[in-house]
Amino acid sequence: MIAETSPGLRILVWLYTSSLGRFFLLLLTRLRFVSELFGWWQKNRFTKQHIRKFVEQYQINVKEIELPIDHYNNFNAFFTRKLKPEARSFTTDPMLLPCPSDGKILVYPFLNPNTSIPVKGALSTPGKILGDSVDSSHYIGGGAAVIRLAPYDYHRFHFIDGGNAGATQEISGNYHSVNPIAVGQIPDLFSINKRSITEIETVSFGRVACIEVGALNVGSIIQTYVPGTVIRGHEKGYFQFGGSTIVLLFRPNSILFDDDLLTDSSNGIEVHVSAGESIGKKY
Repeated sequence: MIAETSPGLRILVWLYTSSLGRFFLLLLTRLRFVSELFGWWQKNRFTKQHIRKFVEQYQINVKEIELPIDHYNNFNAFFTRKLKPEARSFTTDPMLLPCPSDGKILVYPFLNPNTSIPVKGALSTPGKILGDSVDSSHYIGGGAAVIRLAPYDYHRFHFIDGGNAGATQEISGNYHSVNPIAVGQIPDLFSINKRSITEIETVSFGRVACIEVGALNVGSIIQTYVPGTVIRGHEKGYFQFGGSTIVLLFRPNSILFDDDLLTDSSNGIEVHVSAGESIGKKY
């Protein structure tokens, strides 16, 4: 068991639990330009000086990063860093389900119309998360995986399987933090934040909805893929500066999550995972 630390944790507690903090929170989360401005700030050259301290504080493995630290000209460039090809290996076994990104995971083996995602106390159901962009009834009776990325994680995300990916549908919204502190205070957080939704007809797991959720200080969600044929493990996109979340929705009788993840998730315990790591298998 590890107590999570992340940049600005004290500020988050103040924003989400104090009266004055909530006043400023209303401005921060509803005004898109605030998060965009923060993202722009992190692209300035003088922010390069923060990279090495960030690496040391959060013990980031520099051996797996594509370029030496000094090659990144600003903090956002480092934040959206690529890794060496061998740093994240995606299994080629069609029976296994790889995780799309680094982060901390919770899994839900069975979704009914009232299933709360991502944690107890949150009221974001599959229908609310998908909005009007996708018919959520197809995913009732299926499963879900929620992967939460902290600011120090590798922030590029990948395809879980080969197949055919449709165009991404953007849903505008707020920019609340996705830290558990915020989730516990904002009931509909995952259905009121900005979201990017892509349905993928996968080879092994049928149709899957992949939802990237924006968060406080996320400059933007960048899609780097081209709609059409996609390959397991290939990059789908990345988050610019800020913590973020990915939600995967599966249709009934398509996926069996690993037993240890089911046990921990039922107890509200997030498990750290890496992109490409197996989290389940084909039903």
